[in-house]
Amino acid sequence: MTRIDFYLLTSDSPALRLDYACRLAHKAWSKGHRVYLNCSDEEQLNAVDGLLWSFRAEAFLPHGLSADDPDEAVVCGTGEPPTTHNDLLINLADSTAEAFSRFSRMAEIVVEHDPVRLPARERFRFYRERGYPLQTHNIRTAG
Repeated sequence: MTRIDFYLLTSDSPALRLDYACRLAHKAWSKGHRVYLNCSDEEQLNAVDGLLWSFRAEAFLPHGLSADDPDEAVVCGTGEPPTTHNDLLINLADSTAEAFSRFSRMAEIVVEHDPVRLPARERFRFYRERGYPLQTHNIRTAG
């Protein structure tokens, strides 16, 4: 059964949410995991794609877009994840990710911004009602 981690950031910045997603993806990738970053729309997809190239000064995270490079270890997309990805799903969309239950783990990153926080609460209830193992992590941020 998919383990679901909610990362609760002490910030109201949606940009910080994306940065944290990149850090999680990098950590998982460095441990050999395949990662799918589920974005809400093309605008967010482009923002995440750009951040993955630049969020760390000393390195970038090799990745591809689901439509172009579905076999990369780290892939960003806006819908159904590539079938080759089953390790970590990072959900940045405001709805339940498609095929989330085939992943070993899923991360939901939440900031103190109602358009992000309120749908995340609904997803938390959805997962809890279905018996998924849930973990919450309170993350203090500077931003």
